[in-house]
Amino acid sequence: MDSLRKVPELSLMSFVQGTSNDKVRFTNELFRGLKDYGFIILIDHPVENQLTEKAYGLMHEFFQLPPHQKEKYICKEGGGQRGYTAFGVEHAKNSKYPDLKEFWHVGRETLHNEERFRKYFPQNIWPSEMKEFKDVMLKLYAGLDETSQIVLDALGLALEVPETYFREMLQDGNSIIRAIHYPPLSPEAPKNAVRAAAHEDINLITVMVGATSSGLELLDRDGQWLPVMCNEKQLVVDSGDMLSRITNDLIPATTHRVVNPDVATTNRYSMPFFTHPNPDTVLSCIPSCLGQQEKYEPINSNEWLKIRLEEIGLTKNGR
Repeated sequence: MDSLRKVPELSLMSFVQGTSNDKVRFTNELFRGLKDYGFIILIDHPVENQLTEKAYGLMHEFFQLPPHQKEKYICKEGGGQRGYTAFGVEHAKNSKYPDLKEFWHVGRETLHNEERFRKYFPQNIWPSEMKEFKDVMLKLYAGLDETSQIVLDALGLALEVPETYFREMLQDGNSIIRAIHYPPLSPEAPKNAVRAAAHEDINLITVMVGATSSGLELLDRDGQWLPVMCNEKQLVVDSGDMLSRITNDLIPATTHRVVNPDVATTNRYSMPFFTHPNPDTVLSCIPSCLGQQEKYEPINSNEWLKIRLEEIGLTKNGR
């Protein structure tokens, strides 16, 4: 691993528009990057930079509102899967310290199977203070949704699954954008609290818009913490625990964290897109990943989500 000390940077357009050799190369490098690191960086993709800049501007505007205005948008259902979650509510699994962040969730607005899935999807919440917010965030959602589907199409080739395997999972998937604000550090924060303690994401993959400042670190497969540096024109992709389950840990869920800044007055914003399958999906081992034995019993993806949301403090008893 000593020669692999930099997160791989890949061109998504080489898979979308390239030759057959380009597609094979991208697929192999994507698989190797997620397997060996857990992270890759996309240097080009379908999400326009102007759109991400606009989204960050709107999120900055929202998070500067007084607490009582932001708290109007707290969603009581679905473990905060829509709208605002206040500072210090979420914590990493098994951590007794809250993360030093607040965030906003945007989910899927339109479903193909309204009657079948609507009960799983809280309605999106839109702040009345910013008229452009809905339009910008839904356009960003669409771009990140498209990107995640292309990445999983490529990964599916490496995993030898049918061409429609991930596409069927992702149709009406319960994916969400989480727009996160890490405010300046307060002297009153618990001594051992950090912006985001070490954790793994609850999903297939995460596709994250480059953050406004540094702090993201991944735990490399050799046990070393490695800074992940990218700019706002790039996207970071990491593997989540649902992908880990269906690949029998061939692609482990990536442990990562956001460390506190050297300058306490620094704000940080980031926008991860958590790519989820639809609520009917059963997470079971992909045949090419079986090896000697299946490590995990099959489980419904929505049941797995409820278990994990409770573990990180966003729900109690699945509610």
